[in-house]
This record gives sequence, C-alpha cells and structure tokens, in this order.
Amino acid sequence: MKSSAPTLTYIIESQDYDGVTAVTSLGDEVFVARRSGNQVEVYDAKTFTLLRYISVPEVSRSWGLAACAHYRCLYISDCNQNSIHRVELSGSDVMKKWFVVRSPVGLSVNKAHNVVVACYEENNIKEYTTHGTLVREIGLHLLRLRGRIYPWHAVQLSTGEYAVSQGTFGGVVSVVTVDGEFVCIYRPPRISNMDGLRSLAVTKNDDILVADSRNSRILSINSSLRSAQELDQYEAEVPWALCLDESRSRLYVGEGEGSGQCRVLVFDGVRW
Repeated sequence: MKSSAPTLTYIIESQDYDGVTAVTSLGDEVFVARRSGNQVEVYDAKTFTLLRYISVPEVSRSWGLAACAHYRCLYISDCNQNSIHRVELSGSDVMKKWFVVRSPVGLSVNKAHNVVVACYEENNIKEYTTHGTLVREIGLHLLRLRGRIYPWHAVQLSTGEYAVSQGTFGGVVSVVTVDGEFVCIYRPPRISNMDGLRSLAVTKNDDILVADSRNSRILSINSSLRSAQELDQYEAEVPWALCLDESRSRLYVGEGEGSGQCRVLVFDGVRW
C-alpha cells in the first residue's frame, strides 16, 4: 500500500488531559470520546471549533463511537455498564439504550447500516439493528488461538468479512467470516509485539490501519494480512483511536491514556 505524504493540519487539544478513546465523523462534524467523561465533544470538521457537547449521563466509560449516515445517529459504548447508547443527530439528541453482555468496546457501522460491537470479555462480535435488536453473534473461540483473544474493534471489509484487532498476547489482527471462521491472521515478528492494539480503520482497498498504542505507532497491514509497515509520518503519543474520512482524504488520530497530551491529531492529504 502506498500513501501520499500527509500533512498535520490541526491539533485538537485536551482541556483536562483525559485520554481519547474514540473518534468518528459524520458530514461536517467530528465526535470525540474521552476515557472518564460522560459526554461527547462535537467539533466542526472545517474549522475544528468546539460546537457542543452531547451529554450521556448514564455512560461511565466509553471505549467506542460510531456514526451512521443512513440513520443520522451516533452510537456510544459503555464497557462498565455493559450497554450501547444511540443518540439521534437530528437536533433532538433523543437517546435509546440497550444492554450488551460483558464489556462492549469498539464500534463500527456495517453495509447493512447495523452497529457492530466488539465484546472484549465475551470473546465475540455482535451485530445489532439501529433499534437494538440482535442480528447475529460472531463467536471467536478457536483452539488454534489458544483460548481467549479479547476483540477490541471490528470493521467490515468490502468482501463482507470483518477485520478484527485482538488483545491476544503479542497482538493479532485477523479477518473472520460472519460465521466466525478465521480467513487469515497477522502476527508480528517476535521482536515487534503488538500488545496494545486498539482502533482499526479500513481503506477503500481493504488495507487495514491499526493503532498500536503500547508501541506508539500506526501500522498499515495489507488486505491479505501478509505484510505490514509502520507509518512513520503519523507521529502520535499512544495512538488509540483512528477515524478515516475518505471524503476529505483525512485521518484523525486520538491519543489515549498515558500519552501525557491526549490530543486528536488531524492529518490531511491522506490517499490510498
């Protein structure tokens, strides 16, 4: 995979040095969740002006955000309360909540406009309709992975399969079918462990970007998971959250807890 040289266009600073756990965008707005907050920051995608806060009082710790253009809504995960919150973005901020068993973390929206939830402690991926009806569970229990794999984020590829970042010792990125069968797996060399894998972003060519927080780097893995390269141009401390906005050729990188700065870095001129 080749990319043009990106430009660091803007830095969204933290007001309280609270780690960024998730970033997503929709239209002209950017949404940012932080580790201990019960509100989502909303910024203008053109000027990066803070527009408002979306208050979600019942959320104690959110590790995932996903915006849906089809339903004009925002999904927020709460791993402590085992729940997903849906917020309408029509101006009313009407909210809906449903429960998800055992630590929902990373969120994404698939081709069917359903929300996909990685359940860290449950060892599976769940797909829900926008109204919270369970569509399917994708179990990830495979003996060849020697036990639990702790999925953190799952994003659908153009093939209908899912790229999954996993907290297995040493770090693993895999591609699985909707039946939970593993198509391919990327494990780093022994000298390059990926213990802190967090958010994924998938390009239009199905190449996979992954935030490797523990090693303070972003990796690009090709769609076959046969090779990976470190993207040195994205210098971030403890990169945790990724959001790729292809309409603007832009990548948002959120710095997580332990970074000391907890910023959102905005890179323009990103092309794959």
